Amino acid sequence: MAHGNVKHDYHLVNPSPWPLTGSIGALFLTVGGVILMHGIPHEENNFFLGKGHWPLFLIGAVILVFTCVGWWLDVIKESRAGDHTPVVDIGLRYGMILFIASEVMFFVAWFWMFFELAIYHYHRAGWVVPTWDAAQTAAWAHWPPPHVETFDPFHLPLMNTLILLLSGTTVTWAHHALQQNDRRGAAWGLLLTVLLGMTFTYIQFGVEYPEAGFAFGNMGDITTANVYGASFFMATGFHGAHVIIGTIFLAVCLLRLLAGQFTPTKHFGLEAAAWYWHFVDVVWLFLFTFVYVTPYLTMQGH
Repeated sequence: MAHGNVKHDYHLVNPSPWPLTGSIGALFLTVGGVILMHGIPHEENNFFLGKGHWPLFLIGAVILVFTCVGWWLDVIKESRAGDHTPVVDIGLRYGMILFIASEVMFFVAWFWMFFELAIYHYHRAGWVVPTWDAAQTAAWAHWPPPHVETFDPFHLPLMNTLILLLSGTTVTWAHHALQQNDRRGAAWGLLLTVLLGMTFTYIQFGVEYPEAGFAFGNMGDITTANVYGASFFMATGFHGAHVIIGTIFLAVCLLRLLAGQFTPTKHFGLEAAAWYWHFVDVVWLFLFTFVYVTPYLTMQGH
């Protein structure tokens, strides 16, 4: 034990710098993001404060990555030192469950916005400001807006759906293989899951997104930018970010497995990664149904 002969089952952690460095990194990342997108008035040419400048954002990102790596390495060391007793293990599980629940509510916000616009758009057409022109009124009268060309969900989006569903089976295979002490099977399952996650990311960000005419308005025309595009990219983009995070999570688990840090009875890191990956899968099924399929069928008149 890290604290000698303790007389309880709880783990009292040693003083750590990571909460402080994480807070500093989050501050730099937030302020840097605002400056990157908006900038400080009258500071357009300032290397740190001008719109479109990256330094503060990158500093915050580097600090956060450094914090995450250091903090999680400490948790791994605590586990290998025997500090994660059964009681602590239950606490870790509750923490992961609550974290995933918070992520669910995070996505509920984007779905809520999409549903509200889809269900009540015709009311908004009657609420528009009188100074708006006919085109703006028409944009609110229809969902998706008239000039938006939606994706055919039964091509690339369907392919990505099948990829994620397959990855859910491979990560389950990896988990059950490790429980049976089949380390080779567990390694193959994790490797396939990581490769499938990378394939999903490439198809979405490298192939699908560049084809979206509503990214910054229709065919790059900023005057036709619309709330449909904003809602679409907020929902699917954040999901894509979660896929990247989950892929890294699983890749780290693969490295830990190969290093012999997981056993059939003690492998909560892999379990947590599998829970997170299944959450990502389920969110995508909702996105595929309500963000891809439903608007497409609506545009087709079904």
